[in-house]
Amino acid sequence: MDGMWQYQFRIILLGDSTVGKSSILKRFTDGTFSEVQDPTVGVDFYARLLEIEPGCRIKLQLWDTAGQERFRSITRSYYRNSVGGLLMFDVTNRKSFENIREWLNEVNAHVFPNKTIFVLVGHKSDLTDERDVSSEEAERLAEALGLSYIETSAKNNSNVDQAFIKLTECIYESMKVGEIALEDGWDGVKRGFNPRILDQPKEEKHSDCNC
Repeated sequence: MDGMWQYQFRIILLGDSTVGKSSILKRFTDGTFSEVQDPTVGVDFYARLLEIEPGCRIKLQLWDTAGQERFRSITRSYYRNSVGGLLMFDVTNRKSFENIREWLNEVNAHVFPNKTIFVLVGHKSDLTDERDVSSEEAERLAEALGLSYIETSAKNNSNVDQAFIKLTECIYESMKVGEIALEDGWDGVKRGFNPRILDQPKEEKHSDCNC
């Protein structure tokens, strides 16, 4: 992670306990998977570089939050300084799916007036025989919330990179059209070495990224 980068995005992972937030992060950052994961206590930190387009490297500062209610007061403090996140549920756990709106409402209440971009992630897609939430139902929820939807499996390494790439692209596009601005005292986005000079936003420009 010592390489040069143009921007740093602070990303948060949200969702109920056991949906697989730690698993997907470990697969994404170091390429490993373990059937048994110790529960996250508070918040854990990961990082990785992505080259989102030729010559533009973005450092993702990734925060894995505990899903248990007793840690909520700790994780809430990380909401405001995050520019985006993966909003995760377990496709075999309907309750975790039903709680997605609650998670989104909670984080939106704490980040206002800043804009935070989310991608909805249905995790553990390898467990086809145990699925309790259909892809179609999840896609309908994503559409209702104005989010992109993707299904992932840390075990099979299915769509893991794609989920983070999609989120990073959405954030970068929102920066380019002026929907997200770099602000002093806000850690959601930081300039790195030789940042790109993004076009000044025009009134007719908007991001068509469904995130």
